[in-house]
Amino acid sequence: MVQYQKPLSADELKALDDKDIDFSDQPELDESFWANARVVMPEDRNLTQVTAKFDKEVVDWFRQQGRGYQARMNSVLRSYYEAHKGT
Repeated sequence: MVQYQKPLSADELKALDDKDIDFSDQPELDESFWANARVVMPEDRNLTQVTAKFDKEVVDWFRQQGRGYQARMNSVLRSYYEAHKGT
């Protein structure tokens, strides 16, 4: 593990091997993290309507959270997209 002299940019972090990234200041993500996690809705939205099929229990779970469930589903998908779009 490398100790950094200054904070690294996203591009500098991306260039590192996983084994060389210092995660010491980040807590482990356990069940309590997900129990308290909240979706942050994007403000600027460029939406496209599609027809898609999802597992019933997934849709039911989002619907149980009330109005805006499709936007929450989109936010979860966007989070995954943002994490993987460069790979």
